[in-house]
Amino acid sequence: MANDWSSVGLDLHLEVDAAGGRRLGLESSLREAIRSGRLASGILLPSTRALAVELGLSRGTVTAAYDQLAEEGYLTTRAGSGTSVADVPASGPLQPSPVPAAAVPQCDLRPGLPDVSAFPVRAWLGATRRVLASARPDVFGAGDPQGRPELRAALADYLGRTRGVITTPDRIVITSGFYQSVQLLSGLLGAGGVTAVAMEDPGHNVYREIVQRAGLITPALAVDGHGARVETLTQGTGAVIVTPSHQYPTGVPLHPRRRHLLCEWARSTGGLVVEDDYDGEFRYDRQPVGALQGFAPGHVVYCGTASKALGPALRLAWMALPPDLVGPVVEAKRETDLYTESLGQLVLADLIATRAYDRHIRAARLRYRRRRELLLERLAAFPLLTPHGVPAGLHTLVAFPAKGPSEDRLLAECAIRGIAIRGLTELYHRPTADTPGLLVGFAAATQHGYPLALDALLSVLADIAF
Repeated sequence: MANDWSSVGLDLHLEVDAAGGRRLGLESSLREAIRSGRLASGILLPSTRALAVELGLSRGTVTAAYDQLAEEGYLTTRAGSGTSVADVPASGPLQPSPVPAAAVPQCDLRPGLPDVSAFPVRAWLGATRRVLASARPDVFGAGDPQGRPELRAALADYLGRTRGVITTPDRIVITSGFYQSVQLLSGLLGAGGVTAVAMEDPGHNVYREIVQRAGLITPALAVDGHGARVETLTQGTGAVIVTPSHQYPTGVPLHPRRRHLLCEWARSTGGLVVEDDYDGEFRYDRQPVGALQGFAPGHVVYCGTASKALGPALRLAWMALPPDLVGPVVEAKRETDLYTESLGQLVLADLIATRAYDRHIRAARLRYRRRRELLLERLAAFPLLTPHGVPAGLHTLVAFPAKGPSEDRLLAECAIRGIAIRGLTELYHRPTADTPGLLVGFAAATQHGYPLALDALLSVLADIAF
């Protein structure tokens, strides 16, 4: 006899084996549930009357079983308080193991992460209430692999207004992040006969590995003070992934002449440009540089994300695609994870439509600009260190001489002192000790924690004699 007790307010699957008698079967089932931890200490059990009705037993049978287990110490019965599970340590195979909490860096200077303590909770709650108050039943059903039309419409307007992206809602696909976007595009490129996808050197090694796992080679596209050297692209390269607004990790924008060269390469060869606009909203000395996609919307896939503006936990990103890629990308997403969760999409659409998203971005710009200025001001005391990049983004690359202390030593000392930070060397296609540097993230820490994290880093630099 099996029952889940749902009608009596306690959701527990219970198997009652009546072969040796109903009372003994109930006793055995309850005893096993308590021993294994499925019924935890302190849980209030249904009344004898309610459980008898639920299990189809007589009330006397249930009362006798409760009395027996109380005598054995498994249950506690108090007049007027009902019957509850006694404090019995679980001993079965299902005894839960403690789950360690995720480690939070003592001094968080990781690049590419926003200050999640500044997440716009009130605005998000307000948007959530509005969304739920007006939600149709289909909102809670299966989603569209392409993404909610409300978010796609909001993004088409927002991206055109703030980033110069030329697109329409039907050309936008919602993904769970740039990671998934690269996976989808790599699979399609490989299936379409592309064998090589050029990637910036240095560049994000995680995304390079995704492309390589798809069976594609990743020719190194060197980066200098004007961004990626796109003039070296050849006809044999089927696609290229670039960060033109704020190159990761050097922090330089792609020179205007190279922007035009890259678009001309795409038009003349049929190659695809994938634009990773990972932090394009954050420029501190002027208006943000417009998206490359606006120059050649038929040849550029524009990729953006809410991870840097709001927080990576949202898992919301987007691609503005050339028309011929929309169908294949949607089908590939359908086969990968079917669709991105819907409620978060609707809430983000509301934030964008009500301009709450714009207000949050403007406040974050001011906060991060001041943090970057503090970083440069403090680094001025170390003449051997050279900050790179324009005033933008969420990190600053700090280079230092190859003949000085090694990057490995610096990173090891930072780790000992609880400083989370990233080195430059690993981001090269062929890492060597000749290009040491640190990527100092000035956004991830809280407003109070950032100065303390900066002090800790400067203490390491001073002790290592920079």
